[in-house]
Amino acid sequence: MNNEKALIVFSGGQDSTTCLFWAKRQFKEVVALSFIYGQKHQQEVELARQIASDANVEFHVMDVSFIASLGRNSLTDTTMVMDAEKPDSRLPNTFVPGRNLFFLSIAAVFARENDINHLVTGVSQTDFSGYPDCRDEFIKSLNVTLNLAMEHPFVIHTPLMWIDKAQTWALADQLGVLDIIRNQTLTCYNGMIGDGCGHCPACKLRNDGLQRYFSLVDKDDAYKK
Repeated sequence: MNNEKALIVFSGGQDSTTCLFWAKRQFKEVVALSFIYGQKHQQEVELARQIASDANVEFHVMDVSFIASLGRNSLTDTTMVMDAEKPDSRLPNTFVPGRNLFFLSIAAVFARENDINHLVTGVSQTDFSGYPDCRDEFIKSLNVTLNLAMEHPFVIHTPLMWIDKAQTWALADQLGVLDIIRNQTLTCYNGMIGDGCGHCPACKLRNDGLQRYFSLVDKDDAYKK
């Protein structure tokens, strides 16, 4: 893969940033594509732009704000109270219907027009909020569909699919970017950079994984802050 080019769907969060640096190890050239989809915290796009710039990665943004008009969810609708935990009987209201379907489909068109075969995304079925478009089954199905739809040999890579958040932090550390991931990314649903608010579902998942990783590698107290 090292002589080929890859396009990463890049949000500037923990998972996609880890995948960005993973892709830089795997491919000769990496291009990052971010999306404005009506999210409440659009500063994530500017953070993504800065991270890509610092990593010498070509960066693009597409406005797909129509996604926010298709249904109600607490990531795009400021009037909704965010689910603090995953509900038992339904998807959490942080689920944005069609988001990964649209992102990967648009990314595939962009990739085809730029002679790119490899797509990278940070979805995970191991540690996730129950979103159906993060499952391995969906990614494999979409990969086949995209190839058929455009007669192009796409390969979708999901480096985090079968690892949990502690293992994701471990990967970041192995890649030498743990500090970047911890301090410069935006995962928090309340829009707080780095360790975040500590209360939203995304922060709880992220911070629990970090503490589990620290406990495994016995990081010193000063580094834990």
